[in-house]
Amino acid sequence: MSLLYKGAQLIDPGSGFQGLADILISDGTIVAVGKADESWQATEVRDATGMLIFPGLVDLHTHLREPGGEHRETIATGMAAAARGGFTTVFAMPNTDPAVDNPQLVEFVRAQAKAKGTIRVEPIAAITKGRRGEELAPIGQLAKSGVKVLSDDGSSVADARLMRLAMQYAKMFGLVISDHCEDANLAHGGAVNESETSTKLGLPPLPALAEEVIVARDLLLAEETGARLHLAHLSTKGSVELLRSAKARGIKVTAEVTPHHLTLTEEATASYDTNMKVNPPLRGEEDRQALIAALADGTIDCIATDHAPWARHEKEVEFDAAPFGMVGLETALSVIWTKLVATGVLPAKRAIEALSTKPCQIAGIDGGSLKVGARADLVVFDPDASWKVDPEEFASKGKNTPFADWSLQGRVVETVAAGKVVYRLENEDA
Repeated sequence: MSLLYKGAQLIDPGSGFQGLADILISDGTIVAVGKADESWQATEVRDATGMLIFPGLVDLHTHLREPGGEHRETIATGMAAAARGGFTTVFAMPNTDPAVDNPQLVEFVRAQAKAKGTIRVEPIAAITKGRRGEELAPIGQLAKSGVKVLSDDGSSVADARLMRLAMQYAKMFGLVISDHCEDANLAHGGAVNESETSTKLGLPPLPALAEEVIVARDLLLAEETGARLHLAHLSTKGSVELLRSAKARGIKVTAEVTPHHLTLTEEATASYDTNMKVNPPLRGEEDRQALIAALADGTIDCIATDHAPWARHEKEVEFDAAPFGMVGLETALSVIWTKLVATGVLPAKRAIEALSTKPCQIAGIDGGSLKVGARADLVVFDPDASWKVDPEEFASKGKNTPFADWSLQGRVVETVAAGKVVYRLENEDA
């Protein structure tokens, strides 16, 4: 199949190009970029006037819940949600049941994704067996199976000796450690950010220090081992300061931030809406501004959704009892565009870089580029379209979004993964 988009505004952070151009795709590859002439032959021609086209989005932090949590999400529904949000690659976290801690389960995730034939799913494997933090998973075998990232996400590796050993092995096999930074003792059953707000609400506090202590520890371990460390879902001003200092010292560290930590604060929890309960929790305005500034200047490398679907009955309980997590794949791009890009806080090219090019570089995969010869992963985006978030329209099984009823600017019109149209808005509206 060949596909020609004409008259779009291209944004390609990988090459630095931004401007009007046509783009031709054939056999899963970008074969021409520029001004189309009679030699550009395609089986389908799309008028993209007024649209933006940029590389397919890549999420380093997605929870697909399968195996074991299929009532919350399946690999198939998660892939559909991703495509609807402009994502062409997602990295699936291993906190499933059983945990993805061996090559057989890695292959299971891959096979489930391949059977659907839409977007690319890259399994993340656990650092420790069963994510229990007691014994390392078979890191060498996992590396041979093609895993690129290790994480015990949802849990921090409490044992510093074990984490040091994990980093040593990860360096040996060229893997990235994605780090859930949370001291369980300091967190101690917390539900919301520790502040005046938590006191007013009468909800158990979760202090910023619980995150920052592990950030500091693991930066030191990464410095000593030379391992590649990726800090997941940073949420505090203190973590940003530690990260900035570490980068200045030459530590091999990257970091991500979520759309919800960039756009919401602890004030959102005042409604006791359990869809606002997330780990790490929504923090204060000072933290939010620090995260935005760090993303803008590149201290924080990328944006990741931490898409965490739950069944309705699991969230429809008291705030204390509700699980942590929000869905995010279908809203991430539009939320970032509305709140940061359209308001002039973040340049469009930097936003796309953080959502596409940088995640590819961090994980060491192809993608994040519109260059000739690149994998044909791209998003057609209408920057002027307005729409209202209705969770009932989500492709995800999870409806637990903090952005319900938000009016957003900018919408995904088409998503192309490996040259195949995997989502088209007009089909949804038909």
